[in-house]
Amino acid sequence: MKEKEEKIINIINKLRPFLMSDGGDIEFIKLENNIVYIKLLGACLGCQMVNITLKEVIETTIKNEIPEISEVINLE
Repeated sequence: MKEKEEKIINIINKLRPFLMSDGGDIEFIKLENNIVYIKLLGACLGCQMVNITLKEVIETTIKNEIPEISEVINLE
């Protein structure tokens, strides 16, 4: 479990500059039952593109590297 969490955190850290360039940020919260819980911060809050960023960028990137992940959920 720890190894998978570390891999997820590394992926998130690679995505962070993309989010920060638009004034946002991302925080890993937990991994539970192959669901990744994150928190989007900064300009991501209230952004109309947040769901596209969450599903098409963050979730897709994580699933490509860790296929057993079923979903990425943003805790608001």
